[in-house]
Amino acid sequence: MQEKILLVEDDRDIVDYLSSFLKNENFIVEAVAGQREAIEKLETREYDLLLIDISLADGNGYAVCAAAKEKSTAAVIFLTASGDEYSVVTGLDMGADDYINKPFRPRELVSRIRSVLRRTGKSQKLLKEGSITVDTVKGIVYRNGEELALSALEYRLLLIFFNNKGVVLSRGRLLSEIWDVAGEFVNDNTLTVYIKRLREKIEEDPSHPELIKTVRGMGYRL
Repeated sequence: MQEKILLVEDDRDIVDYLSSFLKNENFIVEAVAGQREAIEKLETREYDLLLIDISLADGNGYAVCAAAKEKSTAAVIFLTASGDEYSVVTGLDMGADDYINKPFRPRELVSRIRSVLRRTGKSQKLLKEGSITVDTVKGIVYRNGEELALSALEYRLLLIFFNNKGVVLSRGRLLSEIWDVAGEFVNDNTLTVYIKRLREKIEEDPSHPELIKTVRGMGYRL
């Protein structure tokens, strides 16, 4: 099940970029530019999380947060260019679940989103494919019910595949996704090694993988 996000932001460039990025991370995203339209959406639709810019051309994010807490059970993360303590405290006092200051790294935002969804019980907790089950709350991977010992980078790599099931992921895309997790330089050869190690742990027969398939000349697909 894909989590639904309402993005309340009046900067068109940010909307376009974030919407595309979050959809690639397997979220369903709707976007509105102002307070009135956001509150109207909350009257008729259910969301798992709202990303709200505090400063809007039409009204402000605080009013949207208040409406969200009154009309729905959606989690709220504030996006703000204002780093002052008052803005942060006001948002949290209103019931916001987290905030992130602009400019931010998209992957950091995704990490915050998933953390809030887990904390509020709205995240999909178990991901299953074949004999593999991923408990995203505990960060544990099982094969046929037996816990697997995966490194942080192997775990992140597996999550990327699970969150993009059926999508062909290029080596360049995978490298960009795991860069921050590794905390060090990850090159093409390193990626090959990690995919090999991951297959050895999750595949019944690593020499003939059934879960992570190679798509020649393009990349890999779950």
